[in-house]
Amino acid sequence: MTDAWFALWTRSRHEQVVREQLEQRKITSFLPTVTRWSRWKDRKKQIDWPLFPGYCFARFDPHDRLPVLKCTGVVNIVSFEGEPAAIPEQEIEGIRQLVESDLAYDPCPMIREGMMVEVTHGPLKGLVGRLVRKGAHARLVLTVDLIGQAVSVEVDAADVRAY
Repeated sequence: MTDAWFALWTRSRHEQVVREQLEQRKITSFLPTVTRWSRWKDRKKQIDWPLFPGYCFARFDPHDRLPVLKCTGVVNIVSFEGEPAAIPEQEIEGIRQLVESDLAYDPCPMIREGMMVEVTHGPLKGLVGRLVRKGAHARLVLTVDLIGQAVSVEVDAADVRAY
């Protein structure tokens, strides 16, 4: 098999370290990022975050994977039935084309309409409700099942996670 793209599972917050280690070893890598506002108590700052936290992509021969596995921060190569699972070239190129464009994009966590989600930031932090619409602004429904009543509210899609 010739060189193909593979997803590397990384230690938490080690995506950049893995990318740098791959580059030092002359292994082609790809770490798509998204610019987001990071909040602290006293300030806000724009930071490039990995588009897919916990993953970095690399192009290599799966029979010569030891140099990849030896990179600091690499947990494993995403595999199927014990063999590294190649990612189709067009999927990587599609992501690359998007991140290099001027289009606004956001990571889309694997939350679907109808799932229970928890608000992680803002005045509703900690609330749990059902996601009824996903988009730039997600619509969250908070229910009182006992009386069969509900209220819905718009929340920033980046501020919810699966519950």
